[in-house]
Amino acid sequence: MSFDVLNDPGNEAARQWGLVHAVEGELREVYSGFKLDLEMFNGDPSWTLPLPTRAVLDSSGTIRAIDTDPDYTKRPEPQATIDVLQSLG
Repeated sequence: MSFDVLNDPGNEAARQWGLVHAVEGELREVYSGFKLDLEMFNGDPSWTLPLPTRAVLDSSGTIRAIDTDPDYTKRPEPQATIDVLQSLG
């Protein structure tokens, strides 16, 4: 790829953007039942997940497009991302 992709261990960038939610109560029990250990995966005890988000930043760090939805099944079409990247040309 000719562009960078963010790797966000500990959800640090997502937290700065307000795109993190806590996994609590019954949902935490469900995740634990599936052996999904967010403490181990995230490297901290926060039990948080980022909201599914696609952000496109230009070379100066300005956000040119962002899509987020708390429903992880709703994602932007790949072509929409390609179109934004091509518009930055």
